Amino acid sequence: MSMEQADRRGGTVTAALVVIGEEILSGRTKDANIAYIAAYLTRIGIQLREVRIIADLESAIVAAVNELRPRYTYVFATGGIGPTHDDVTTDAIAKAFGVPVMVDPQAVAAMRKRFTETELTPARLRMARVPEGASLIDNAISRAPGFMIGNVIVMAGVPNIMQVMLDAVSPRLEKGRPMLSRSVRLDVPEGDAADGLAALQAEHPEVQIGSYPFFHNRRLGTYVVLRCTDEAALAAAENALWKFIVAAGFPAAPGEG
Repeated sequence: MSMEQADRRGGTVTAALVVIGEEILSGRTKDANIAYIAAYLTRIGIQLREVRIIADLESAIVAAVNELRPRYTYVFATGGIGPTHDDVTTDAIAKAFGVPVMVDPQAVAAMRKRFTETELTPARLRMARVPEGASLIDNAISRAPGFMIGNVIVMAGVPNIMQVMLDAVSPRLEKGRPMLSRSVRLDVPEGDAADGLAALQAEHPEVQIGSYPFFHNRRLGTYVVLRCTDEAALAAAENALWKFIVAAGFPAAPGEG
C-alpha cells in the first residue's frame, strides 16, 4: 500500500508545498517560509509530506501543481503573485486548472483600502488577477489577496504577508489529528543504536521513528524522535524504546521540546 493510499484510508489530511522563485534557487534570498508552514500545518493537524522549490516558469508551476494536487489533500504555493512581469504564478495556476484569468472586483476593492486611484497602477492591478472560480485569501497587510482554487492555496512569498494569509485561509481547511511527538537523547553514536531502532520501527510501523546524530562536547550522540497522531501507539513505542535503551546500557535522557 502506498503512503497516499494509507493516508486516504486513515483519514489523514496531507499537504505539499511548492516554493516558487528564482531568488531562492540562486541563493540571493534565504527561504523563511518552509519551516514556518511545516510547523503551522503540524499544529493544526495537516501533515506536510513534500516540498518542492521551483523556478518562476509557467511550465514548471503547471507541471508541479498538476502532479501534486491529486496526491495530497492540499497543495500550498508561495511566491510569484506580485506586480512584475516575472510574477507568473496566477497565470500558471489558471492554466493548470484550464480556466481563464480574471480581474476580481473584490480584490480591486480590497486593494483600494491600501492604495489611492493614482497608486492603483496597471502593475499593481496585476495583483487583483485570479483564476476564474478562485476564492480570495485576505491579506491584512498590503491588501493584495492570495487565492484558493480547488485544493490549491496560493500565497505571497514575503514571509509576514504569507503568515497572515495562512491565518486567513486556515479556518476553511479540513483538519486531521495533530501530530504528537516524543524525543530521547542517546549519548552514543547513531550507528550503535541503528539495528535496535530498525527493529523498533518494524515492531511499531504506525509510529515514525527518526534518528538524528549530533556532536557535543567532543562526543557523538543521537536524538531519537517518535511521531504519531495516536497517543496510545506513541506511548507504546516510547516504552519499547526505553526498554531497548536499558537493555543496551546506553546513557540516555528525555529530549527537550
